[in-house]
Amino acid sequence: MASVLSFQLSPYFLTNSVIKGRFRVRVQNVGSKDPKVLLSDSNVVNETSSVDQKKKNGVLYDGGTMVEEERTLINRENGRLGFVPQKKWTKDVSKDLEALWDDGYGTKTVKDYLDVAKEMIRPDGGPPRWFCPLECGQPRKNSPTLLFLPGMDGVGLGLILHHKALGKAFEVWCLHIPVYDRTSFEGLLKFVEETVRTKHAASPNKPIYLVGDSFGGCLALAVAARNPKIDLVLILANPTTSFGRSQLQLLLPILEALPDGLHNTVPYLFSFAMGDPLKMATIGTENRLPPKSKIKQLSGNLTALFPLLSGLADIIPTETLLWKLKLVNSASAYANSHLHAVKAEVLVIASGKDYMLPSADEAKRLKSSLQNCKVYLFKDHGHTILLEVGISLLTIIKGACKYRCSRRLDFVSDFVPPSMSEFKYAVYEVYGLSRVATAAVMFSTLDDGRIVRGLAGVPKEGPVLLVGYHMLMAFDLFPLVEELLREKIVVRGLAHPVIFTDSLENSTSEFSVLALMKVLGAVPVTARNIFRLLSTKSHVLLYPGGARESLHYKGEEYKLCWPKQQEFVRMAARFGATIVPFGTVGEDDIAELVLDYNDLMQIPFVNDFVREINRNAVRPRNESEGEVAHQEQFIPGLLPKVPGRFYYLFGKPIETKGKEELLKDRDYANELYLQIKSEVEHNIDYLLKKREEDPYRSVIDRTLYRAIYHHWQDVPAFDP
Repeated sequence: MASVLSFQLSPYFLTNSVIKGRFRVRVQNVGSKDPKVLLSDSNVVNETSSVDQKKKNGVLYDGGTMVEEERTLINRENGRLGFVPQKKWTKDVSKDLEALWDDGYGTKTVKDYLDVAKEMIRPDGGPPRWFCPLECGQPRKNSPTLLFLPGMDGVGLGLILHHKALGKAFEVWCLHIPVYDRTSFEGLLKFVEETVRTKHAASPNKPIYLVGDSFGGCLALAVAARNPKIDLVLILANPTTSFGRSQLQLLLPILEALPDGLHNTVPYLFSFAMGDPLKMATIGTENRLPPKSKIKQLSGNLTALFPLLSGLADIIPTETLLWKLKLVNSASAYANSHLHAVKAEVLVIASGKDYMLPSADEAKRLKSSLQNCKVYLFKDHGHTILLEVGISLLTIIKGACKYRCSRRLDFVSDFVPPSMSEFKYAVYEVYGLSRVATAAVMFSTLDDGRIVRGLAGVPKEGPVLLVGYHMLMAFDLFPLVEELLREKIVVRGLAHPVIFTDSLENSTSEFSVLALMKVLGAVPVTARNIFRLLSTKSHVLLYPGGARESLHYKGEEYKLCWPKQQEFVRMAARFGATIVPFGTVGEDDIAELVLDYNDLMQIPFVNDFVREINRNAVRPRNESEGEVAHQEQFIPGLLPKVPGRFYYLFGKPIETKGKEELLKDRDYANELYLQIKSEVEHNIDYLLKKREEDPYRSVIDRTLYRAIYHHWQDVPAFDP
């Protein structure tokens, strides 16, 4: 029986001959339950591999455990899905993702896409089919399914930059449409729809993600419109729903009238409209390199990329391009006429420099036309945004609060720890200048009461409740989270619920600091979330003063505005959590508060704006908690200063394990609460006094130190 190939770990099968490249493939006779896994550079001879693999019962394994599961197969004749029970060696990686895990973002480039695409289109007969790249690996336990629907290229490799990251959080399947396949839009729609329905039938309580790139965006919308009762999440990257208002529509008559001799130049010229070559070439370039080295590396990447773009003539030959444009025309018309029927969650990723489509304007239209739509605009990106340097797609999904493994988002169980690329993006691109300017220095207290520099006194094992003072405008947050992540401690910050609403975003928001906070671990502050986080032995960051403290008034610098209730103490005692009180100082070294709430309410028109903001504001506390619960939201007026320095001191950990009496004795709990508050105030006083001894408190002194010693991270401070 003829053998059929697929990428390993895919439940689907690809072509009839070996694909050599950067992927391993699996060979399996259709209908057989004895798959054989091969390396991409190995040869198939009589269905055996020259590569020595560990096998058991014909199945490659690597330290996994054998489980019984339903295995998805494609029928030989029609490519339909069916289920047969089959044993498979799997590896449970649900607990493998620790802080700063390697998501592989930046290790693949557009060159990899073009190289592998050229190999994939060689044995390109047959109908559309699904595959899963080996790089995706084995997802976390109970991960949802992600179906990638490609753009006009049809290869299905549009997520090549994101495979490794997405593969940890999703079961990834990619749609491959052969170059010379002429399946109509209705045919593709039915094919994807049947896959969606099959996956839904197998896991009815899990969402199914449809990532639609360009043309694939129309396909995703059409599937969602026809299946409103299935839990779908659509991620649309520059969808071609704006085809009727684009320059692409004018290409159809021009291409049909071109002389044969010019046909081969069309795809090459077309490639320059698809994306920004500079953005593509920047992938893999180290941001921290000296400018000269960075330019040299970028120049080399560009030099290698341009000759490869001519390969698009093979991936999208002119006759295929003509067919795809007609296909896009049909898809756009169908999707636009059925937008009213789309009930799914939608996240639109739009480019500001898309020279093929008016994607930025289209994103606004889709947001107003769809029932549940969120938009992220990337102003400096081109049409092929998923192949350009920027932010990992998984990061975007997490920042939009769109990643979930069940019908409802669970901020605790659905959380994916920050990866190394997310950490670098936050540290060097978003907070780069501010972190250098403030040069935060951390101190902690050991069990014997000795104060040391660093976080040696903060317990590494949870549950841990970090309780401290909230600086003006929450300036203290990022340095604290960054330093904890460097210690491989993921801290779940309890944040104001307004951060998780769309009230702070306009119709086309960029990927903001607020989104990054969610990626790094922020969670809405509710009693239920605190309960669940502590029950899972997490590190939890709590500011009892909340918004009242971070939006304090003049003369209230370093004043604790805590409520009278001590509920967090009893919650910590319930799970035997360790409480670590800490203080922070430095807000007065970077800015002066010149306009507080009282001042703003004296300014005409401004006071109306403040009242409007607070009219329907979310209140995380109940009325019994006094002024802390009634803090009005506003943006204070600040006057920047020559930056000083941030200082943090974590006090001696307070154990609650074995103190069950805290749960019943409110007086005892209140006594401990006041002790914690006193410790925070003591830490603040200590830092205010000791910072006067820091020879590098001034940004000028720190800059000179770095210039002399070439050490950008660890600038000395006072001796504790």
